[in-house]
Order: sequence, then C-alpha cells, then structure tokens
Amino acid sequence: MALKLYAHPLSSYCHKALVAFYENDIAFEFVMLDGSEPVASEFARLWPLKKFPLLLDGERVVREASTIIEYLGVKYPGNVALIPDDALAAVEVRELDRFFDNYVMTPQQKIVADVFRPEGRHDEQGVEDARTVLDTAYAWLDTWMEGREWAAAGQFSLADCAAAPALLYADWTHAIPTRFTNVHAYRARLLARPSYARALDEARPYRHMFPLGAPEGRD
Repeated sequence: MALKLYAHPLSSYCHKALVAFYENDIAFEFVMLDGSEPVASEFARLWPLKKFPLLLDGERVVREASTIIEYLGVKYPGNVALIPDDALAAVEVRELDRFFDNYVMTPQQKIVADVFRPEGRHDEQGVEDARTVLDTAYAWLDTWMEGREWAAAGQFSLADCAAAPALLYADWTHAIPTRFTNVHAYRARLLARPSYARALDEARPYRHMFPLGAPEGRD
C-alpha cells in the first residue's frame, strides 16, 4: 500500500516533511487538505486535532512533521540520512530542529494568525513579543551559522528540513535584517536545495493565500 501524506502545499510544516520525501525519492500519494469531502472527514477521523501533515502507512498513522521524518528514516532509509547515526550528532540535529520550530516557525505563525482575529480582538502585545523572539532568534542563528554550511552535525539533516520553511516564511513576515549575512546566505542555500526548491515550486499556485502577501524576490 502506498504511503499517503495528508497535507497542503502552502503549509510550512508540510514543506518540512516533503523535503524528507524528496531528498530520498520516496514514493507517496499526496492527499490534498483543502476542506473538501470526503478527505476532510477522513483526516478528522485519523487525527481529531486536525494538524497536518499526517502520514498514513497502511494501518499506521504518523503525526507531526519531525516524527514523520524520523519514521521515514527508519522504515524507508535512503542515501541521505536526515538523522545521523552518531548519537551526539543526532542530539544536535534534534536541538536545532526544536530551535527552528519553536523560535522561528512558532512566532512567525503567531504574527500571521493575528491577521485572522476579528476587529477588537487583535493581540498587539503577542505580536510584538513574537517579533522580539524572531529578532533574538535571527541574531543567535547568525552567530551559530558562522563557518557552517548546514545547521547541525556537519550535514544536511532534519534541522535543515525545519529551517527551510521557517526562514522562508519568517523573512516574509518579519524581514531578516540585512546585517545577518550568515542567515541570509543559509536561507539562500536552503531555497536552492533541489528538494526544497521542488516543494516551493509546488506551492507557487497557492501563494495568493498567504495573508501578508508573498514579497517579490524573497523566495
């Protein structure tokens, strides 16, 4: 039975999982989550929290992008090991994965989500705090990436799968200052990586859905 990935092409966390599939040329069926039936009900039965992506491998349900990537590495290993065999290197990879999800992706999504709040219910303090977290994260990452090609363990990894969509959308939402040249160079490498470039191309028809607008020349 073919692997099924329940996802949407514009979703940052779906991008993260897609990179793992494309890095190792793993065949799968993309199940579009656009609110239409019967897929919407199928997805809700599989995961009542309705957070995507979600992987279905026969009877096994795998939730959350990081877990999906780890699962693929165990069940469908390829030439690109996104989790290093060395235990300490793997710890560094997972640490950076958490950094990009918690301190780049999460505050970025906080800013975007505020756009959808009704008039009079906007969280100005929350948005300000999210921008502060992003500024702090950019500064730390710029120092961390000095002399590094990829984020962790000296190789392309789970951490970079997380970084690519996080830095794409974060720069659209709260621009990375030009002085952080290491971050900009790293972001450019991620966007040029064939696996992520493919995910980006597949998302282009849906960019009009990004509520803050997709800026020209920053993809």
